[in-house]
Amino acid sequence: MRPRITDVRLLQLRTLQQIGTLEPAWDLGGRMVITTGGGFVTEIHTDTGVIGIGPGFATNLLSVVRRILIGTDPFDVEQHAAALRYYALGLPYQGAAGVDVALWDLIGKLCNQPLYKLWGSGKDKVAAYASTVILSTPEKRAGFAAQLADEGWQAVKLRIHHATIQEDIRTVELVRAAVGDRMEIMVDANQAQSAGQWQPGVRWDFRRALESARALDQLGCYWLEEPLPRFAFADLARINAAVAMPIAGGENNRNLHEFIQMLDANVYDILQPEGMVIIGITELRKVYTLGAAHDKQIVPHHGGRGLGTVAHLHLVAAWANAPYIELLHEPPIGDYRHGFAILQEPPVVDAQGYIAMPQGPGLGVELNYDLVEQVISE
Repeated sequence: MRPRITDVRLLQLRTLQQIGTLEPAWDLGGRMVITTGGGFVTEIHTDTGVIGIGPGFATNLLSVVRRILIGTDPFDVEQHAAALRYYALGLPYQGAAGVDVALWDLIGKLCNQPLYKLWGSGKDKVAAYASTVILSTPEKRAGFAAQLADEGWQAVKLRIHHATIQEDIRTVELVRAAVGDRMEIMVDANQAQSAGQWQPGVRWDFRRALESARALDQLGCYWLEEPLPRFAFADLARINAAVAMPIAGGENNRNLHEFIQMLDANVYDILQPEGMVIIGITELRKVYTLGAAHDKQIVPHHGGRGLGTVAHLHLVAAWANAPYIELLHEPPIGDYRHGFAILQEPPVVDAQGYIAMPQGPGLGVELNYDLVEQVISE
C-alpha cells in the first residue's frame, strides 16, 4: 500500500525572545526584527504516522494546499509542485515553497534516509559563509571580518553600495588587509531586489558596476553579487565577460526560464537560486542540473532562517558544484543561531567553518514542539 497524505497543518510557534532590529543594507530605512522562536511551521501527516515538516506559509493558502494534497501519494512530488505553483505560489518566503520542503522531509523519512543521501550525497560537512546584513563602516567591517576569521569561518559576504564607490572599495580593502588569505571575501551590491527600476538605497549604473567589478577583481574577491537590476541580462553579461572574478546572482528570479536565459547569455558564473522564492526544492534542483550542465557553480541564496536553511544545507551537501551554504550572520542581534532556536539540536558552524550534516532521515532535524502555541488545520 502506498502512503497517503491525511492532513496538512500550520503550527504557530511561541516567540521566546525579541532580540532586536537591524536595518538591512538592501532595505535602507526598513527594519528586520530578530527573534528566537515565533513564526509558522508546515506539517504534512500520512496514514503511516510519519510526519514531514517545513517552513510555514501564509495562512490564507492553507485551504487550497489541503485540497491539493490530502488523499494523495507524497511521492508524487513533481505533480504536487506543479499544482502548488499554479494555485498557491504566494509571495517569496510566504508561499507554498515550505510545503514542498515538508514533502521532501516526508519522503526522506519514509525512505529512512537524510535528504542529501537521497539526492546523491557528496560531502558530510558543508562550508558556511557569514552573510552580513547591515551597511557598516569600512573600519567596523574589517574588525568584524578579523573576528570571524579567528573563529574559523572560511568566508564572509560584505554589503556594499555606500554613497560613493570609494567607500565601497575601501571597505573591501580594509577587510582584505585584516584577514589576508585566511578567508574568501564575497561582495553583494544588492541591485536586483526590485523587479523594476526603483528600490531603496543607492542605485548603480553600468559604469559604477563595471568599475566596482574591476576593483574588486584586483582585490581577489570570490564574487560580486547582483551589481545591476534583475533583468539587465545583456549588461550583466558584459560585466561578467570583463573580469576574471565571477559575477553571481539569481536569488529573486522565480521562474526556470529566467535561469535558462541567464545561462544562454552567460549572465552569471555563479547561480544563486533561492528555494523559498522559486517555490521550493523541486524546482531548485532543476536549476542545479541546468547550471551543472553549463559548468557553473551553484551557491543557493537563503535570506530566511530555520528549516529553509536546513533544506539548502542538504542541497549543497549533495551537489558537486556547490562550495558554500549561506548563513545570515550579524551578531549579536543577527547571530545565525537565533534562527535555529526552534530546533532541538540545531546545526552549528565548527571551529573550521563547517557544518556537519544532520544524519536523521529527511531534513534530519527535530522541531522543539514545546514552542507550539496553536495548530491551524482548517
